[in-house]
Amino acid sequence: MKSNNNEFLSFQLGEEQYGIDILKVQEIRGYEPSTRLANAPAFILGVLNLRGVIVPVLDMRIKFGMTDVHYGSQTVTIVLNVANRVIGMVVDAVQDVVALQAQDIKPAPEFNGAVSSQHIMGIATVEQADQTRMLILMDIEKLVTSADMGLSSLTPANA
Repeated sequence: MKSNNNEFLSFQLGEEQYGIDILKVQEIRGYEPSTRLANAPAFILGVLNLRGVIVPVLDMRIKFGMTDVHYGSQTVTIVLNVANRVIGMVVDAVQDVVALQAQDIKPAPEFNGAVSSQHIMGIATVEQADQTRMLILMDIEKLVTSADMGLSSLTPANA
């Protein structure tokens, strides 16, 4: 962690809640179908034209192996600016922005899941009103630039 206080955008994927660095978020948009690309992996839904920039759109639910993927009124696309690229990430719903201090974030345990622990910054427990929730903090830049995402050949946003 770079500073003592960090803000994360929390969002829902299935039954789990995740968080990503708010500074990587460019905008949040309602879900809209994208133009499918031939021979792209199933989790790459296609591309969108956002104000003249062609943006690949990933469905993290499909990437993480979730079987019940449905596009409803809460489904949104989080537009990210990572590794000098603009990328859309479809999630079930966006919750809120959570401010966490470094001591609130615990190391991620090793587990054999769809998300490698190398892509998880840590786990935070968030207390709000009368509920407690666990937030899985993803290193979205490491995840999106990993070889298994297949995005390394995409054109940078500033090209």
